[in-house]
Amino acid sequence: MQEINRTEIATLGEFGLIKHLTEQIELKNPSSLYGVGDDCAVLKYPADKQVLVTTDLLMEGIHFDLTYVPLKHLGYKSAMVNFSDIYAMNGMPKQMVVSIALSKRFCIEDMEDFYEGLRTACEAHGVDLVGGDTTSSLTGLAISITCIGEGDPDKVTYRNGAKDTDLICVSGDLGAAYMGLQLLEREKAVFNQQLKEARESKNQKMEEELLRAQPDFSGKEYLLERQLKPEARRDIIEALAAANIKPTAMMDISDGLSSELLHICTQSKVGCRIYEEHIPLDYQTAVMAEELNMNVTTCALNGGEDYELLFTVPISDHEKISQMEGVKLIGHIAKPELGCALICRDGNEFELKAQGWNPLK
Repeated sequence: MQEINRTEIATLGEFGLIKHLTEQIELKNPSSLYGVGDDCAVLKYPADKQVLVTTDLLMEGIHFDLTYVPLKHLGYKSAMVNFSDIYAMNGMPKQMVVSIALSKRFCIEDMEDFYEGLRTACEAHGVDLVGGDTTSSLTGLAISITCIGEGDPDKVTYRNGAKDTDLICVSGDLGAAYMGLQLLEREKAVFNQQLKEARESKNQKMEEELLRAQPDFSGKEYLLERQLKPEARRDIIEALAAANIKPTAMMDISDGLSSELLHICTQSKVGCRIYEEHIPLDYQTAVMAEELNMNVTTCALNGGEDYELLFTVPISDHEKISQMEGVKLIGHIAKPELGCALICRDGNEFELKAQGWNPLK
């Protein structure tokens, strides 16, 4: 949060703040008839479309840490995780409603940064910000975002359509966002320890230098970007449509590959086999995992927050999916009695388990 040029929110009040943050918003989608400024937004979707709705609640200290997450990046990421849910249904996001609860430590400039991130995400994906709410909080920042989208009835994709022999595919690479989080948490721990020592020794000069210092993340920029500024994979949805491929099941990877694949297999009542050697990894992810003495495959399976697309396609689409840039074939769907397993490089099989992040612990 900014320490200079602070303008207290009380100077504008709730309605003044909403007007200040939303007055430059322009609606671009034909389905957005009326946005911010009345009791409700007014939407009108074509009769031949199905309406998709998703919502996420993000809590400070649980889902994000403002020690190292800039508010502009937080706004961008908050929008992207919702867009990703719509893309995971093989649809297109069109509108978004944003509600925030904030404490007195936030100022107008902080909210400007947050909304700048939201607007940047909306402009990149053609989404209209059509409403929301703002209130006070005694426990930090809370963000609730609802995204509304549309899909063709014959193309909307659920988790429960995977069939035996279907191919399992994933976009992009996995584990980088988790490695970015580990990097940020490590630097935070080092900073807090050094700051504690400086204060205990009453070394004011050292404390001031620490507060001014910036960590050196050179060579690890990709990991930070994947954690702080993820991209929802609209390009993959468009590529699948252009290739005339309709996935039989699809999810976005928010809790880790293992967890999401088990969701698909459970709801589709099938088993699966994925191959360790085919799991896509970036070089920086592998280097960081080695630096932290972590197994890079485990990071890819259970790390989460990749927001890549995991989907299955009929085996008849093998040639088309193999030629698609940015998509990796990692395994196949099997009969339910065979269970869900990872085939390691040495040929050993291990049962897949959902060890992703649990927000209720």
